[in-house]
Amino acid sequence: MKTLCRFAALTSVAAMAPAQTVPPPKVAAEAATARSPADVYGALFRAVQQQHVFADGKTFVDAVPKRSADTIMAAYARTKPYGPALKAFVLANFVVPGENDRGSGDLRTHVRALWPQLVREPVIPVVGSSALPLPARYVVPGGRFREIYYWDSYFTMLGLKADGQQLLVESMLDDFTSLIERYGHIPNGTRTYYLSRSQPPYYALMLDLSTNTDPAIAKRRLAALRTEHAFWMKGETCAAGRLACLRVVRMPDGSVLNRYYDDRDTPRDESFAEDVTTAAKAAPVPPGRRSAICAPARKADGISARAGYAIRSR
Repeated sequence: MKTLCRFAALTSVAAMAPAQTVPPPKVAAEAATARSPADVYGALFRAVQQQHVFADGKTFVDAVPKRSADTIMAAYARTKPYGPALKAFVLANFVVPGENDRGSGDLRTHVRALWPQLVREPVIPVVGSSALPLPARYVVPGGRFREIYYWDSYFTMLGLKADGQQLLVESMLDDFTSLIERYGHIPNGTRTYYLSRSQPPYYALMLDLSTNTDPAIAKRRLAALRTEHAFWMKGETCAAGRLACLRVVRMPDGSVLNRYYDDRDTPRDESFAEDVTTAAKAAPVPPGRRSAICAPARKADGISARAGYAIRSR
């Protein structure tokens, strides 16, 4: 009896289910005529895949032809390229993902496309990290340079202004003003290990890019300018009786210039091993001055970094 009841229930459900639909003739026809890259490019397809022209087998099958398939295949049959020539042939006839799909375009379009990738949100550092807090959005150089840098940012801001990104210009000025208010200067970059050194003081030039007319903000920025000037001129008094002190150098005629200077004489956190190695190759340090063993390396590399020279392949 139970078996009969279950059979009746299944029969009832089956009767309620909609009848299976048949694809319209047009859809069925399109599905039947759709051809894969293997179908379209035959011998060329097999050569590319079997010779591993691209590391990923999916790369070629996602390529977009620049000419008709018949034209491409006729050229392939005529030239029969192999090895490097085969890859060159493919790149000449297809737009290949990750190979030649970026397009030449103009430089300005390329730069504009980079801004969204390089913008970072305000920073609230995790306790124990090296990041410095920043109250507003900013732009980073990219790659291993994950933080905002001082004078590099001036040139970034020139580009932002040219591209109509004035809000970002003002935002970055808020960050730099905040850094001066908190640390007395703008560090090399926004990391704790950069606080002992600065870069060419471009803050005044950055302010020239602002369109903000708020008197309160102008007053705050003027105070920051004075604070930064005091930071650079702090050694003026102690330099009176000697050649240099801190970031001030007194010339023979009595005039005063500024110089690059690092408050610390220990290996740089970001280049610790390299500085230790450089210091080991330097001249012996007199007794009692072991704490300054890395001063030559730190000063030399620090100066080059602040002067805009990056000691690396780039």
